[in-house]
Amino acid sequence: MSAATTATGSLFARHALLPQGWADDVLLQWDDAGTLTCVEAGLPAPAGTERVDGVLLPGLPNLHSHAFQRAFAGLTEHRSAEQDSFWSWRALMYGFAQALTPDALQAIATQLYIEMLQAGYTAVCEFHYVHHQPDGRVHADAAEMSLRLVAAAREAGIGLTMLPVLYQASGFGGKPAQAEQRRFLNSVDGLLSLIGRLRHDGVRVGAAPHSLRAVPPEALRDLLGGLHGADASAPVHIHVAEQQREVDDCLAWSGQRPVQWLLENAAVDARWCLVHATHLDAYERRALARSGAVAGLCPSTESNLGDGVFDAEAFVADGGHWGIGSDSHACVDAAEELRLLEYGQRLTKQRRNVLASAAHPQVADAMWLSAVAGGARASGRSIAGLRVGQQADFVHLAAFDDAGLSASQRLASHVFATHGARGVRDVWVAGQCRVHDGQHAGAGRAAEAFISARAHLLEHR
Repeated sequence: MSAATTATGSLFARHALLPQGWADDVLLQWDDAGTLTCVEAGLPAPAGTERVDGVLLPGLPNLHSHAFQRAFAGLTEHRSAEQDSFWSWRALMYGFAQALTPDALQAIATQLYIEMLQAGYTAVCEFHYVHHQPDGRVHADAAEMSLRLVAAAREAGIGLTMLPVLYQASGFGGKPAQAEQRRFLNSVDGLLSLIGRLRHDGVRVGAAPHSLRAVPPEALRDLLGGLHGADASAPVHIHVAEQQREVDDCLAWSGQRPVQWLLENAAVDARWCLVHATHLDAYERRALARSGAVAGLCPSTESNLGDGVFDAEAFVADGGHWGIGSDSHACVDAAEELRLLEYGQRLTKQRRNVLASAAHPQVADAMWLSAVAGGARASGRSIAGLRVGQQADFVHLAAFDDAGLSASQRLASHVFATHGARGVRDVWVAGQCRVHDGQHAGAGRAAEAFISARAHLLEHR
């Protein structure tokens, strides 16, 4: 499209990471909806157009978030069982979830989403399961908690895909839910009604059957039928094969491993995101790659909980798609998630630059582009990078000690050698600058509300 196209916003970048790789002297223009109408390289800077002389990256989607868990990040780092694990951590998490109020959820999420923007994320998929009051009673407005998350995203200015969670059982075979899970429970019809309400309010929405242990087969079937009957493109996210115990329990219940069972009993395709998928055998890995589904990897949370290491090298070699999420928000830093993912591969393979590719031998380039593409697919939104037709979401890296470095070397330094300095300078979402010089306009107000909400949770959990 010609650079002369009428646009409502424009930016000129000295260096920009396009889907095919780095380009110089790039003009970006977008329309009233924040959709890119022009991405052209090799042009002189037009008079009056804002210019960035550093490195411009496509905004990174965060494909897996439990926003309320930001309030207790760092507060579970003490031994609560002789063999501490995901399962003992989950018991602590339930205590915080029980004390959560609508006001607290909105305050926590607003703070979190601002932190995400300041860290280089421009969109988030919110895997939301705390629907009801602590005793399980429905709020006067059944969508109350979901709408608080929508309000938080709008206040922060981050892109949002809402994923209301279906949760019905405490274990495989439809084991009755525990008292601590009452806030999470919904019928299929109840969840579909919630999804319809959010869609009516203009929210990009999908659904999240929580896991195979929490959603019986017939409920999974009915949920998918209702979801895709109303919106054939709606994304579906599910926790799967995060823990070895989950694999063992699924084998005892069905005679199959969880990803094997899912692929053989649901129409898993490019609309799906299988979150974690840590424990796969070779058959499951190849079949998942063929399905077109995204593997939703959350390296900081998976490290924090001792989940294990996803074999990303083999999955990519099989043609698989992946993206990253911050999950429990022990870390809110897009670059650090990529670093941890690559370092996990290095530790298990005993090699370096594992996730580089023939097209992108600089590993940071390859990983950033893959995470953008996979995150966009999981989001069900047009946020797949700096090209015409996609949303104008981009990140400008600050220039610290990078004199003489190429654009690719600057990104590599951001991912692998930040030395504790915040590398993100400016962030745009749908053509609107949400972070300028590393700061979000609402950060101070959000931080005060967050501190108050966290104090309430700690007092009442």
